[in-house]
Amino acid sequence: MTSMLKTLSRLFVAKSSGDFARLGVLLALAGLILFGALRYDNFISPFNILSFLRYNSMFALIALGMAFVIITGGIDLSVGGVAAMASVVAAYLSPYGWFPGLAGGILAGLVAGSINGVIITRLRIQPFIATLAMMLAAYGTALLLANNQSVSVSYDTGFTTIGQDDFLGFPIPAWIAGVCYVLGWIFLERHPAGRHVLAIGDGEATANLMGLKVDRTLFAVYALSGVLAGLAGVILASQFGAGQPTEGVGWELFAIASVVVGGTLLTGGSGSVGATLAGALLLAMVFNILNFENGLGWISLSAYWQSVIRGAFLLIVVVLQARLMKKTEA
Repeated sequence: MTSMLKTLSRLFVAKSSGDFARLGVLLALAGLILFGALRYDNFISPFNILSFLRYNSMFALIALGMAFVIITGGIDLSVGGVAAMASVVAAYLSPYGWFPGLAGGILAGLVAGSINGVIITRLRIQPFIATLAMMLAAYGTALLLANNQSVSVSYDTGFTTIGQDDFLGFPIPAWIAGVCYVLGWIFLERHPAGRHVLAIGDGEATANLMGLKVDRTLFAVYALSGVLAGLAGVILASQFGAGQPTEGVGWELFAIASVVVGGTLLTGGSGSVGATLAGALLLAMVFNILNFENGLGWISLSAYWQSVIRGAFLLIVVVLQARLMKKTEA
C-alpha cells in the first residue's frame, strides 16, 4: 500500500530535479539563441530559421516517441533504422501519390514498433535487446528493398510537398512536428492514459497492483515510437528527394540525448513533452551555431564532431541527473 501511495504522489507532484533540468534547458536554449543573434549576421534571418525548422523536424519527431518510451523506463534503439526503412518504402510508393507514400512510410513504422511491443510485452525480452535487433533488421530490410542504393521519389505526384513546401509561411514538416507535440502534450498531461505511462515508469509491479494495463500501454508506446520514426522517414524521403537506406545512423542517440537533456529521467516515471522539444532544439541549435562558426573561420569542425559533441552532452546531463537525484533523495 505504501508503494502504491508513493507512486500516486509522484504522478501529481513534480520531481524537483526534473523541474530544475527543464528550466535549465529552456534557459540554455534562450541563451544560445541570444548568442547567435548577437554574433552572426544572418542567424535570425528567415532563411536560417525556416531551414532550421524544416530539417530538424525529423529529429523532433523521433525524440517525441523516445520520450514516451523512456518515461516508461524503456529504450528504443531502432528509431534510426525504422526511419531509414520507412523512407525507402515511402519513396517506392510516391509515384502513386503523396498519400500512399505518407501512409506507407507510417505503416512501415507502425509494423516495426508493434513488433518491438510484442517482443517486449509477450516474449519478455529486454527493450535494449529487442529494439537493437529491430534496428539491425530495419537497416537490413531497407538495404534489401533499395538494393543498397538511394531510391528516387516521384516529383510529379506532390509527394515532395510534404518535406519541401511551406504552409502559412512555415515549413510543412515543422507544422507536422508541432501538431504531434501538441497531441503528445495533451495525451501525457491531460489524458488518463498519460498517467498510466508515468505510473509504469515508476514501477511495473506497482502499476500492475494498481490495476493498470501495463502490457497494453507498453505495446502502444513502442508502436507510437515506430509511427513517429516512420513519419520522420517520410519527411526524410520527401525533403531530400530520395529514400535513404543508410541514413538514420545515430538518430537514436540524438533522440535519447534530446529526451535526457530535457529533464526526463532514464529510470522512467517522470518526463515532459515540452522539455523534450526544447532539448531537441537545443542540440540542433548547437550544431547550427557550429556551422556559423565554421563560416567565420574561427574553428573548423567536420560533421563527425557532431557525434562527439552529442555524446559529451549526453554524458554530462546523465551525470548531473544522478547527482541531482542523490541530493533530492537526501
